[in-house]
Amino acid sequence: MAAPELISPRSSRVAAARRLAKRNFRGKERLFLAEGPQAVREAAGHRSGGTPTLTELFATPEAAGRYADIVGAARDTGARIHLADESVIADISTTVTPQGLVGVCRFLDSPFDDIAAARPRLVAVLAHVRDPGNAGTVLRCADAAGADAVVFTDASVDLYNPKAVRASVGSHFHLPVAVGVPVERAVRALKDAGVRVLAADGAGEDDLDDELDAGTMGGPTAWIFGNEAWGLPEETRALADAVIRVPIHGKAESLNLATAAAVCLYASARAQRAGGAR
Repeated sequence: MAAPELISPRSSRVAAARRLAKRNFRGKERLFLAEGPQAVREAAGHRSGGTPTLTELFATPEAAGRYADIVGAARDTGARIHLADESVIADISTTVTPQGLVGVCRFLDSPFDDIAAARPRLVAVLAHVRDPGNAGTVLRCADAAGADAVVFTDASVDLYNPKAVRASVGSHFHLPVAVGVPVERAVRALKDAGVRVLAADGAGEDDLDDELDAGTMGGPTAWIFGNEAWGLPEETRALADAVIRVPIHGKAESLNLATAAAVCLYASARAQRAGGAR
């Protein structure tokens, strides 16, 4: 394996990448970090309008050897490859135990109007979600359930927060995501596109099991998910066509945000596959 070419955290390239851990620098440069082999692999395969998303890859010599296919894919996109000392990777990385690969990626969010115009069948809307780990996990759940898009409202955490990117485990690169959309605008446009909007809330008037039994879940649906601690404010609940609670059959006090989102999204996905709209 070749010796690392970047051995100092004071390198200008390293400093530029390290700054992307801060939101204001991400917004200014319209770049973000993707860490670990799975995220970098997905980034290397992603394009927006024909333009490769991955612009640079920092890799330790050991990681470059172990993940030679990923490094090769990154090189094929035209990304600059930097072999870096472990101390350099640790300086760029926001994880406690870096995996030796850190990619620099272009922003990839989609215009919300394009998402609404595509008349999606399943959408997750993150309203007032502040924890980046939860946001990334909900994005991953939406991807796994086959959702057509995810919307981050203007009151939610930054899509490109490093913890959100890690928690999505590559799902950032799999489906359209809109950012900074006022929740009122999102709901109005989705309804105009023929989408039924449901608010997920533990104190909801309607029960998810009852909705499934009634056969009302098979049509185009958007789920609004709220804040981890205090749920959805009343004004947001009022925007929805229905407020749905996930039933608790055991003694648990509640479900956390990501778990509830997975249950709701998969319920809709199954009903849609079964053609359950009546």
